[in-house]
Amino acid sequence: MVFNSIQFTLFFIIVYILYLFLNHRWQNRMLLVASCIFYSAWDWRFLFLIFVSLTTDYLCSLKIHASDNEKRRKFFLVLSILINLSILGVFKYFNFFVSSLKVFLGCFGLNIHPIVLQIALPIGISFYTLKTMSYTIDVYTRKIEPTRSYLDYFLFVIFFPLLLSGPIMRAEDLLPQIASPRKLRLDWFYEGCYLIFWGLFQKIFIADNLAKIVDFVFNAPAPYNGVQVLLTLYAFAFQIYCDFAGYSNIARGLGRCMGFDIIINFNLPYFATNPQEFWKRWHISLSTWLHDYLYTPIAFSKRSWGNWGVVFALMATFILCGLWHGAAWTFVIWGAYQGMLLVIHRFLKPLFELISSPKSIMNRRIRFIIKVIFFFHLACLGWLIFRAHSVGQSLEMLQALVFNFKFSKESFGVILNIIALICILLIVQVFQFIKKDQLFIFKQNWMIRAAFYYVIFYLILIFGVANGREFVYFRF
Repeated sequence: MVFNSIQFTLFFIIVYILYLFLNHRWQNRMLLVASCIFYSAWDWRFLFLIFVSLTTDYLCSLKIHASDNEKRRKFFLVLSILINLSILGVFKYFNFFVSSLKVFLGCFGLNIHPIVLQIALPIGISFYTLKTMSYTIDVYTRKIEPTRSYLDYFLFVIFFPLLLSGPIMRAEDLLPQIASPRKLRLDWFYEGCYLIFWGLFQKIFIADNLAKIVDFVFNAPAPYNGVQVLLTLYAFAFQIYCDFAGYSNIARGLGRCMGFDIIINFNLPYFATNPQEFWKRWHISLSTWLHDYLYTPIAFSKRSWGNWGVVFALMATFILCGLWHGAAWTFVIWGAYQGMLLVIHRFLKPLFELISSPKSIMNRRIRFIIKVIFFFHLACLGWLIFRAHSVGQSLEMLQALVFNFKFSKESFGVILNIIALICILLIVQVFQFIKKDQLFIFKQNWMIRAAFYYVIFYLILIFGVANGREFVYFRF
């Protein structure tokens, strides 16, 4: 049951009608049941994994909070983390590690036949695992107090708009909204509908149509044409952004309609001029999680290393970030690539600051546009590694970009197709960036909004992909 399906539309209509007529306590209970039904539509058996994970963290957090003995507190923290990582490791990474071990030993002439688990990847496991782990860690560091209500904590973990692909909301932000009565506001309902509508446009019209271009090239065998690869990278850059940001906007909109304030997960990331700014704009809930729970502890533990401690912390954090995205060497290399960009930027930043800013406004704008375009291409290079089926395919495509860069008649057709799909997005985002307001269109007068909704509606209706294609991040 995906957000862009008829089944989910009917599901949410029923849930919302019930929500309107229930008091706070029964709203929460109904949302808990609805979230279980929502997840069970994929595979009800994996509900047991969520139950084990959240029950472990709920009980361990209470034990941690109740004790002043540091060894006891640390024992329950480690127990909670180990159980969560064990579940994640078995279901997501076991086959990857044993197959990698087989290849490694094969280099030394050792031939082994490891056990391979024939199990599906539980959908959303990467997201809810981070959410439950952060809860226990926050209780351990005394940042929050654990909730006494098991059902409220259950809903915090399994709340259906956020369950499969985030945003990864912290307990300090979401649990109080669950525990306290929520006010249904008409302006929030309208805003929520706008976010849902815009998110569906990003997904159904832009992302799913761009996916056809991307899949055609990445599913084709070598050799590749460099121009074709470059255009495909542009298409994928906007596909993955609109797919994931579209999901986040729909999730925020669903929450808004029910009185929940869901955090912004994407803040115009392709306007970033450097990797540090990019990760403050892209998948914000994940990047802040990585900063708080991985980078900061690692950097603190290696503080005696000076700058090399920071380098180690950045590289370790983003290699793990890549591995979090998927059990494949392409994701590990992509994470290392992102880490290297951040390390290089960190060392070059003092030199960049010595370069004086142009005096004229026009020259400053031109300089900004050049920096945005340059970093966008660095991001696209990373997306090549991220999207490739294998390391070998990514190397073949990189080779084509350098040694086989030839225009063809078909290339111009692809260029026009991409422009047609992303032009409205780009126009909207330019205004959002200039006004520093992602709700800029929503706040315009009724005539502008009506025209905008009319165009968006018919583009979705006529050209949208209507088969309920899954969101990209479901596989992670």
